[in-house]
Amino acid sequence: MNASYQEKELVEVLEVIDEADVKDLVVFNDDFNTFEHVIETLIRVCRHTPEQAEQCTWLIHHKGKCTVKTGAYEELNPMREAICEVGIDAKII
Repeated sequence: MNASYQEKELVEVLEVIDEADVKDLVVFNDDFNTFEHVIETLIRVCRHTPEQAEQCTWLIHHKGKCTVKTGAYEELNPMREAICEVGIDAKII
């Protein structure tokens, strides 16, 4: 097996492993939280721009949920906890 082929194969394996570690932080719709509360929370916790937070909030409202951040579990879990602490339902999927 030549070195170039073996190196390419190793890179492909590492890429698959990296993709498997990527999770979604999903916020779910409810009948309690206001648009303003959700928008402010996404700006504060997820570092969204106001426009991005508003778009996510509309998607949450109309679709029932929205992925607000993607990354490693270790990065997303503190964000999920902060979102849930203010009464908004969020899960890492």
